[in-house]
Amino acid sequence: MMNTKRLQEILSVFPNIRAAVVGDFFLDRYWNVAPELDEPSVETGLTAYQIVDRWGSPGAAGTVTNNLSALGVGKIDAIGFIGKDGEGVDLAGYLDNIGVARTYMLETPLRVTPCYTKPMQNGVEMNRFDIKNRTVTPSVVEEAIISSIRSIADEVDAFIIMDQVSEPNCGVLTDNVRQCLIQLGRTRPKLLLYADSRERIGLYDNMLIKCNEREALEVFGLYDGSAPPFETVKQCGVKLAERTGHTVFITMGERGQLVNTPSGNSVKVTHVPAIRVEGDIDICGAGDATSSALVSSLCSGATHEEAAMIGNLASSVTIRKIGQTGTATPEEILRAYKQLKINNSRER
Repeated sequence: MMNTKRLQEILSVFPNIRAAVVGDFFLDRYWNVAPELDEPSVETGLTAYQIVDRWGSPGAAGTVTNNLSALGVGKIDAIGFIGKDGEGVDLAGYLDNIGVARTYMLETPLRVTPCYTKPMQNGVEMNRFDIKNRTVTPSVVEEAIISSIRSIADEVDAFIIMDQVSEPNCGVLTDNVRQCLIQLGRTRPKLLLYADSRERIGLYDNMLIKCNEREALEVFGLYDGSAPPFETVKQCGVKLAERTGHTVFITMGERGQLVNTPSGNSVKVTHVPAIRVEGDIDICGAGDATSSALVSSLCSGATHEEAAMIGNLASSVTIRKIGQTGTATPEEILRAYKQLKINNSRER
């Protein structure tokens, strides 16, 4: 059972870690719309919405780099691509601001910089505007990404793989790039590889994977839109762990995490409870906060169960931050753990 001293020991190692984030880096762009300033367009008669403030941050894979930076991870490398466009300039600037190394971030006219533009009105997100690549990633871009992965493999403690684009082979994690990473996991078993994929988690092998309960069930064609029974999630986790040969982390929201670890001819399943949070919450980015803290903890010598617990603590911090894709610092994680201990002692 983890105690405060053990948690502090794990968190203290974060500045010594070097992690590479491989995946789809988006620009998250926000516009604050003031409805009281609406005016009709002279040309069309339609309402012209007035923007009174704007800001942005790295999104998708960039959200993981945000979290790693907040955790105090020593060096963070970005591996992916941006276009030669204004969104790319903005995204590069935001990555620079949080100390992410862009040595292996390809800038290319063959791709646009993916961007989510999110108009906000009275703190509520309106209809989003998306810019994405909808054509297959050119082979020259694939080859550059694969070369970067191979070049940095001996220098990093972990690869965090963020496969965010729904359209097959239109993002960074194409079939060829995925196979490069799978092969890396096969030939370098001591290197920590960790994959998170919205659409294709069942295609990842020879590495740790993290998915939510919906994604786990979808691998086996079992998701029907309803909240799945605990036992069904558990069975899917076991099957995934058997398939990958590595630990599978399944996040289940307020039900916590299932840690499924192959052990001999069986799979050990451990339930790590969620951290109870009262009041309003915003779950945007909670999974990325979990991943960042979980991988950082594993690189710091934590067991899989300890890492899942720290991931849950990080998530409990970020979901309290309303109207933003929150992050968690080591200090906030430690405070959340101390509060958890206080709450548990009161309930006894």
